[in-house]
Amino acid sequence: MKKIILIVFIAFSSLAFQNLQAQSFPDMDSSPMDLSMARVDKKSLPLARVIYSRPQKKGRDIFGGLVPYGEVWRTGANEATELTIYTPLKFGNTLLKPGTYTLYTIPDEENWTIIVNSDTNVWGAFSYKKEKDVARITVPCEQAAAPIESLSMIFKTDSKGTILMIGWDDHYVEIPFKKP
Repeated sequence: MKKIILIVFIAFSSLAFQNLQAQSFPDMDSSPMDLSMARVDKKSLPLARVIYSRPQKKGRDIFGGLVPYGEVWRTGANEATELTIYTPLKFGNTLLKPGTYTLYTIPDEENWTIIVNSDTNVWGAFSYKKEKDVARITVPCEQAAAPIESLSMIFKTDSKGTILMIGWDDHYVEIPFKKP
């Protein structure tokens, strides 16, 4: 009887161990997803949010190399960058209504064209449709004080609205969204 119990115990243990070994997860994405939220303070409702993937420099030439000048860029890696507006905000001369948009950019050496597009849930810039543009503005491209290894986005918010800062490699841009 003891032998039967021991054999049954070993059999169940083996099955349980095989199940544990079968649980594997993929390695971390080389361009992990991140988000930044625009709020006046921690207690206030959000103004905007951006969800993007963060590619790494890894010694590569970024602007004018990996990201060609003069071409539409998804502003990150993997899926195109998603911009959600929670309260009406002015983007240039356009009043953006609350909703979700795609944020594309066209980098150049001195200026970037920033595009808010209504086509959402798209992969990269391969399916970019200019006719879906809601608004475009041009902002100056600035020299960063120090190299930025991972593409980074952060909002600077005050009573007038918010500025989305995008920085990577040795460049950054500031994109203004103003309260109407």
